Amino acid sequence: MSQDKAKRMPQVKAKDDARRSAKWHVRRKAIIDRSAKVFAQRGYHATSTVELCEANQLGKGALYYYIGSKEELLAAIHDRVMDEVMLGADRVALAGGSPPDQLAMLGQELLDVIVRYPDHVWVFLHEFQALTGDNAEQFRKRRREYERRVEDVFEAGTKSGHFRPRDARLSARAWLGMHNYTYLWLKADGHLSAKQVAASFADIFVWGMANSSPVTSRVIGDGVSRDFLDTL
Repeated sequence: MSQDKAKRMPQVKAKDDARRSAKWHVRRKAIIDRSAKVFAQRGYHATSTVELCEANQLGKGALYYYIGSKEELLAAIHDRVMDEVMLGADRVALAGGSPPDQLAMLGQELLDVIVRYPDHVWVFLHEFQALTGDNAEQFRKRRREYERRVEDVFEAGTKSGHFRPRDARLSARAWLGMHNYTYLWLKADGHLSAKQVAASFADIFVWGMANSSPVTSRVIGDGVSRDFLDTL
C-alpha cells in the first residue's frame, strides 16, 4: 500500500471510539501495546505496515479497522503514556502535602510509568517528531499540561519558603530531564525499584532547590519530610 493511500484511510476519531464495543477496545489496546514494542525495536519510520500486521497477526484491512493509520497508531502510543502520567499527577494533587512531598510523589508516579511502559516511553521520547497536524498539536498540548503541573509545584515551593526563587519552567525541565533519562537504565527487574530511585532523586533535587531558612530545616529535613519517605 502506498503512503498516499494509507494517509487517505479513514481516521479513527475519539467520537467513533465511544460507539465501539468493549471487545473492540480491548483488541485495539493489545495492538497498541504490541506495536509499541515493534516501534521501539525498529523505529517508527523503519517499521512497515506489513511488519505491524505480522506482529499483530492481522491483515491490512483489519489493522486499519482498529488503528485508522500508522500515524494514528503512533499518536495512540503517545496518548497511552500521557494518560498514565496525567493520572499520576491527579493522584498527587489529591494527596496534598508540602511542595517537597508533592515533587517526590510526582517523581515516583513518573518513574512508575517509565518502568511499566518501557516500549511506549521509548517511542514517546524518540518518535514524537513524526506526529503531524492535529496529532502533533494534541501531543504538544498534553505535554505542556503536565509540564505546567510540575512548574506549579516549584512555584508553590517558592511561595511557601521551601525552595529558593528560581525560574519554575527551567526547574521543571531540569527535573523532567533527570527523570525521563531513566528510561535507558531503570528496569522492572533491576536492583533499584522505581520508588527507591524516586526517593533518591527527590532528596537530590529538593536539597538543590532548598531554601536555607528555618522553614526548610524543619519541614525538609533530609531532603523530603520524614513522614513521606517512611511511606515508600
